Amino acid sequence: MKKQSFFRKFLYSQKVAPYVFIAPFVITFLVFFAYSIFSMVMMSFQKVAGAGTTFIGTENYRVLSNSIFQKSLKNSIFYTIVSCALMIPIPLVLAVMLNSKPMRAKSTFRSILFIPALTSVVVAGVVFRLMFGELEGSFMNQIIGMFGKAPIVWLRTPSTVWLVLFFVCLWRWTGVNMMYYLSGLQQIPADLYESASIDGASVMQQFRYITIPLLKPTIVYVLTISIFGGMAMFSESYMIFNGNKSPNNVGTTLVGFLYRMGFEQNNLGIASAVGVVFLLIVLVVNAIQLAINGTFSRKEN
Repeated sequence: MKKQSFFRKFLYSQKVAPYVFIAPFVITFLVFFAYSIFSMVMMSFQKVAGAGTTFIGTENYRVLSNSIFQKSLKNSIFYTIVSCALMIPIPLVLAVMLNSKPMRAKSTFRSILFIPALTSVVVAGVVFRLMFGELEGSFMNQIIGMFGKAPIVWLRTPSTVWLVLFFVCLWRWTGVNMMYYLSGLQQIPADLYESASIDGASVMQQFRYITIPLLKPTIVYVLTISIFGGMAMFSESYMIFNGNKSPNNVGTTLVGFLYRMGFEQNNLGIASAVGVVFLLIVLVVNAIQLAINGTFSRKEN
């Protein structure tokens, strides 16, 4: 009885209870994130052969001069820049439209736009690979054929490959970002728009001087996850090309190169070095954009 009383008092203690509640997150973070990063950094300085490891210094980082690595890095950066340019404004405009009072069937449109996020990337990749096939009977070639255009080999030309990847990006993630924006828009008091309307502000002026400033935290969050998502893009490219082998590496991304080194060539040391570089790039880029957006600054009253 004394033991039960002790544990009851221990668990119900106001000082101990907060630590009990956060313990699952802390344990999960340490085991699956912190330890994994520590192991990755250590392996980036080692040659891994089976169960044995040998310290080789910075030799694995010579991969930075590898032409395929450099091309995959350029591909990832290009994809990130363009996808952010698409995935920040387009979902925002859609969210504002769905949040407006004149808009009808809001729930229906929200569901339609969010369905792609629930679709398996494997299924989506197969469908898009067939849609953008080389044959004259593929869906997209039939569409352009209606306008008198010759069939296009979509997945072998760099310009059309990127067109397909950005199309998939818009299809899959527009609904997700739109829901983030909708959540932020619903936190803005309607009285502000009514007051601005009475004062003669146009819809565009309300959007510029009310919506954008008050939605800034949500925009910064969407930009942050979009940068990481763009740099980490792999599944879409893998499924569209039916493997990690696009023609002349036109669709190979940084994560795709990491996958090639670690799992296809079984070189975990080089793969870890690529992972460290990837982590540093994402951290630095996001730190810069957060600093520019004023996230790190503190305003004292």
